[in-house]
Amino acid sequence: MDTYSHELLDARMGAMSQGELTLAADLQNIDQSLTVFDRAYFSAAFLLNWQSQGQDRHWLMRAKDNLRHEVIVQYDEHDCLVSMPVSPTARKIDPQLPSHWQARLIEVQLGGRKRRFITSLTDASRYPAKELAKLYMQRWEIELGFREIKHSLQSSQWTLRSKQPQLVRQELWGVLIAYTLLRRLMRQMAAHVRVEPLRMGFHVASMAIIDLLRFAPLESAGTLPKRLQLLFDQAHLFVLPPRRKRSYPRVVKTKAAK
Repeated sequence: MDTYSHELLDARMGAMSQGELTLAADLQNIDQSLTVFDRAYFSAAFLLNWQSQGQDRHWLMRAKDNLRHEVIVQYDEHDCLVSMPVSPTARKIDPQLPSHWQARLIEVQLGGRKRRFITSLTDASRYPAKELAKLYMQRWEIELGFREIKHSLQSSQWTLRSKQPQLVRQELWGVLIAYTLLRRLMRQMAAHVRVEPLRMGFHVASMAIIDLLRFAPLESAGTLPKRLQLLFDQAHLFVLPPRRKRSYPRVVKTKAAK
């Protein structure tokens, strides 16, 4: 998912017997990009393959607390290039994997807490550690995108309408395609009024777009450009105010003792 527009770039579905890494390995990556991953995707085989499939395809994620590593180059006190061993199991599956691989390990203060990140962006002068830490915060955008799909498009329904496996897959692909098309048109509407794509209110904007499509078959084809232009002219009505910065960090709340 593009964190600047919530457009889906690619998706994969599989059975419960397939893990996320297996499915993610088939996702289409983009050149000159940075992908923000959850720590569950930390795998030498997966990440090395991800960054080698094109030009400047980089990744960023939280570093595990028990990360096995050796410092190779110390950029500053909390920023270094490290070497990590590749597990024998991974090398047995893929003998072409090296015995060790390298990445950049950084540590920054966020919300009063120390956070460690690991990334393929090894140029410390070009990519400051604090800027990378801020970029990682955009990983939350995918959760907001899922909320738009589940609550707005699916009307907060707990289950899909389809009952057969083949029909479930068909319905899921339909939802993902519809969401992508809606978000793509919202990006164009945002450009028309010169705001960021995520400033477009998804719920109200999607209702306006769906209404246009719902009544399109009842009108002549010649009126569609006018209807579309009217939608763009009304785009300013769907713009949300800028997001407020969080006053409190996202933490687990403890229950009061009784």
